[in-house]
Amino acid sequence: MRLANNMKYKVTHTTKYDYDAPVPVCHNVVYLTPRTTNVQSCSRHRLTVNPTPTTHSKRIDYFGNAVSSFSIATSHRLLQITASSSVTIQPRQLPSEGSTLAWESIRNSLATERSAEGLATYQFAFPSPHVPFHPELSDYARESFKPGLPILEAIRSLNERLHADVKYDPKATTISTPIIEVFEHRRGVCQDQAHLMLGCLRALGLAARYVSGYVRTQPAGESPRLVGGDASHAWVSVYCGSAGWIDVDPTNDSFPQTEHITVAWGRDFSDVCPVAGMFIGGGNHQLDVSVDVMAIE
Repeated sequence: MRLANNMKYKVTHTTKYDYDAPVPVCHNVVYLTPRTTNVQSCSRHRLTVNPTPTTHSKRIDYFGNAVSSFSIATSHRLLQITASSSVTIQPRQLPSEGSTLAWESIRNSLATERSAEGLATYQFAFPSPHVPFHPELSDYARESFKPGLPILEAIRSLNERLHADVKYDPKATTISTPIIEVFEHRRGVCQDQAHLMLGCLRALGLAARYVSGYVRTQPAGESPRLVGGDASHAWVSVYCGSAGWIDVDPTNDSFPQTEHITVAWGRDFSDVCPVAGMFIGGGNHQLDVSVDVMAIE
């Protein structure tokens, strides 16, 4: 299979909070810096906050994500956070489905591997705040994960079914909607579909992590438009044994190549919320988020 060329992007993510009363103080944590991985590099990143923060710090979190924290101790009615990044992505080369190990073999090895790398992988096989265990998800997943099936073949089947069964509907859920409710109503957004897939995979004992990032909505050529580009996007990465971690996007029924930009990963959305924080005062407020992913020739 002929691989696509490397892609370079300029990404601009702007978040605005418009308050109807003064906010004397706020504290915020943001995950907006694209990761550097074996297929992705971030050559430039700039975070601009208005009003100017009173304090600002950076750190690397438990999962290796870049985190920025800031506080504003001056009264304001408008908070604007803009992250600008330049990213280069290499095509991901998928192994043939038949060359990957049977999914049970990978599940069984996870429970016995005690190296640092093995334990770091195994932590993603357990329930998390937004992805509790539900037997219904195990039953659903087993329709794709037949005994002895190569893991990549099973993942493809599950991805296709979730994409077909769960309608993308921005009005159907909120951040606090339980995944079992999403499963029952079969409606939600990319975050919900990613959480559902995580719930299915972990219910079988497999390791899978939540990935937060961006997706280019107008791929080159005649490829179909991808959903999720008007805000942060979410998908899943599954541990496939010797094949490593393989990304899969149930919202768009795809295996990411060069159109997905990884920002952060964790157990679920609660680990990598793009912008989170607290404030005093402010009354009611209006939130506006815009994301522009521009390919650089």
